[in-house]
Amino acid sequence: MTWHILGAGALGSLWATRLARAGLPVRLILRSAQRLDEYQRAGGLGLRENDNLERFDIPAELPDAPTTIRRLLVACKAYDAEAAVSRVAARLAPGAELLLLQNGLGSQQAIAERWPQARCIFVSSTEGAYRETDFQVLFAGRGQNWLGDPHGGAAPAWLSELDLAGIAQTWSTEILSRLWRKLALNCAINPLTVLHDCRNGELLQHPAQLAVLSEELGRLLVASGQPAAANDLENEVLRVIEATAANYSSMLQDVCLGRRTEIAYLLGHACATAETLGLPTPKLHALHQRLREHLRQRGLPTD
Repeated sequence: MTWHILGAGALGSLWATRLARAGLPVRLILRSAQRLDEYQRAGGLGLRENDNLERFDIPAELPDAPTTIRRLLVACKAYDAEAAVSRVAARLAPGAELLLLQNGLGSQQAIAERWPQARCIFVSSTEGAYRETDFQVLFAGRGQNWLGDPHGGAAPAWLSELDLAGIAQTWSTEILSRLWRKLALNCAINPLTVLHDCRNGELLQHPAQLAVLSEELGRLLVASGQPAAANDLENEVLRVIEATAANYSSMLQDVCLGRRTEIAYLLGHACATAETLGLPTPKLHALHQRLREHLRQRGLPTD
């Protein structure tokens, strides 16, 4: 079965090139005729791994192409994902599988609610990749991909194709716990790197801020029915900071490049959930307001 890839950003390109390298059928879906022309002139997707550059002439098409989609990897940013799926929705076969590879929470649920006839599989990834140039991705760090269906059901047989492609995968029956845990880590780390304009490791100079945010996020996870995700959260925050000390967070990279952030699906989602639950989280709300004001001053969207 063909892997349709919606979104040729860093992670979408990383999946597409490895699947193609394994000899699996892959098709990219690009948003416009201009992007399709640029892609064709680039000669396909480039993957740089271990100082080796390979190029893959993966077939590409527009959202309104006539072929049916049975398996779709949605690799767009969280704020673009629902609109992107809507552009190909008419092509989805009954029971099509949508793999949702977004940061934070909220966009996945919106897609699952809008297209209940599809099986939505949520993905949480710790792999590192970034675009060196247009249509060329650098594999910056091996990680793990957890996949799961929040409504349950058996693991799909095509997971073996990910193994064949060298895409590390684990089927998780607790995928929402994984995603909540990752959201909490991102909420504790990413906004502070933006406000302090620093690499991740420099946040170790602000232990008090990290402690109070971890405490509030832990209470939020428990109140949201995800106690396992709250376990030892502060130490996990510190461990991630130390492990990625030399890195700039994805949110800080977006801000520095003048791009929209995923604030609404990270800190915004956390604060909105706390309000719905009637849970006081004053430090999280204050951080959210500071971050929104910072974005506003830079002329960037605050949602």
